[in-house]
Amino acid sequence: MALSHTQKLQIQEVIQNCLRSKFKNYKPESNYMPFHHALLGKDRMALFSFIQSLNTTFGSSIFEPVAIALSQNNFQTAKVQFAVGDAISEFAQREIQKIINELSMGSLPNKPEEIERIRQVCQKGKMQKLKTVKVDLYLTTLNNEIHLFDLKTAKPNISNFKDFKRTLLEWVAIILAQNPTAQVHSYIAIPYNPYHPEPYQRWTLKGMLDLPNELKVAEEFWNYLGGNGAFGDLLACFELAGAAMQQEIDTYFKKFK
Repeated sequence: MALSHTQKLQIQEVIQNCLRSKFKNYKPESNYMPFHHALLGKDRMALFSFIQSLNTTFGSSIFEPVAIALSQNNFQTAKVQFAVGDAISEFAQREIQKIINELSMGSLPNKPEEIERIRQVCQKGKMQKLKTVKVDLYLTTLNNEIHLFDLKTAKPNISNFKDFKRTLLEWVAIILAQNPTAQVHSYIAIPYNPYHPEPYQRWTLKGMLDLPNELKVAEEFWNYLGGNGAFGDLLACFELAGAAMQQEIDTYFKKFK
């Protein structure tokens, strides 16, 4: 088994605390839906609204703290919402634009090669200020390799993948501007496969992303953080947390009847 007993208990506690916090702060939409309420009941509609609201915050409220708990035994450093910095060389910016243009014209993505191209110019020219999004999950290994993750929804908008790719490359350029010899990797992470039991439709991401080196989906992602078998253990933790809170959940939604 990938996770220790202590990790499992910690992860269950994280899940339960997140759900209790959501119960405490959640205010159902006040939309008057008489036909829905008459057909399904106010409690079921409240549950439906709650699930929709929970989906929008799952990444920051549950997946990120769970990722930290999973990573702590396998990585030297694990942080969420990490600011990589705000300085990038003008030559690195030009190189990133060249890479994006080449991919847009049909070149095949090759992340290791792209990183080395950026490394060659990471401190050339003026340093420019750049406001970029925070890294959702920042990890360093015992040999000081840096791993940067951008956690996305299960079905990210395909039209935004050019922006996603630019962010991954800019993170690399910012890190290398600080330390040109750093071994740095950046990824898109998708926490679960909505197409299960069919394979994730990776073809939708081809063109911009180097799939083996820039994308981790479901088991790939969680097992990378916690070791082989972590994904199965994690699902079990969610099931146990839900079972332990069953009475609390039922009591909460009864008040909407």
